[in-house]
Amino acid sequence: MGLRDTWCLILKEGGDWLGALSDVIFPRICQVCGRALVKGEEVMCLDCMVGMPRTNFHISSSATPVTRMTAEAKIIRMACMFFYSKKSGYAAMLKKSKYNGHPEIDRTLGKRFATELMPSGFFDGVDLIVPVPMFRWKKLWRGFNQAEEIARGVSMVTGIPIAYNLEAVRPHSTQTKKSATERRSLSGSYFGVYAPDELKDKHILLVDDIVTTGGTVAACSQALRDAVPSVRISLLSLAHTAYT
Repeated sequence: MGLRDTWCLILKEGGDWLGALSDVIFPRICQVCGRALVKGEEVMCLDCMVGMPRTNFHISSSATPVTRMTAEAKIIRMACMFFYSKKSGYAAMLKKSKYNGHPEIDRTLGKRFATELMPSGFFDGVDLIVPVPMFRWKKLWRGFNQAEEIARGVSMVTGIPIAYNLEAVRPHSTQTKKSATERRSLSGSYFGVYAPDELKDKHILLVDDIVTTGGTVAACSQALRDAVPSVRISLLSLAHTAYT
């Protein structure tokens, strides 16, 4: 627990004026532009929320990444919050979470995105949320798995339980440069399914932080379908790399 978290825990029963004092001592800033946040803002300021480069994949089923993932990963529905560009403040926000130990960024964004998606019916029929797993030693070194934190945020809003049936059985490098055939052959080597009977006939929501070409998602989906042929899979991520 960081110093600010400890301070907030001590003061959480102290009323608004103590919260304001906390913000003076430990100012909350927008993780995209660096401006001070005001009451009601979390992680991002309103301007950065409005300016976020949205994908709208959940309402654009004909978008190239959606059709590609439908073909390669056999997904039913796909939602990604924003386009990822390496030099943007939005990318820096996700990097800060991953490398500087701020899982609360992922949870907050997961909650916010789920709240936005609820009226669209995106979660209708989804039985379980399954985060893309991280190999245990890598998770121990980093301290958390971003996909799990996003999944927790989504679960808080939707009430859909999280299932940890998908496991990373060995470390894996990026699969973006591998062909679909190579990904299919490697999926069983990198990912395994624990207690597959629990997923029989279920519609699961696979959750990841960033989708590039979709190699990891395709490998996870293949592993799930190999173990549970009746499973149905949809996809949610915070970001997707920009495409032309």
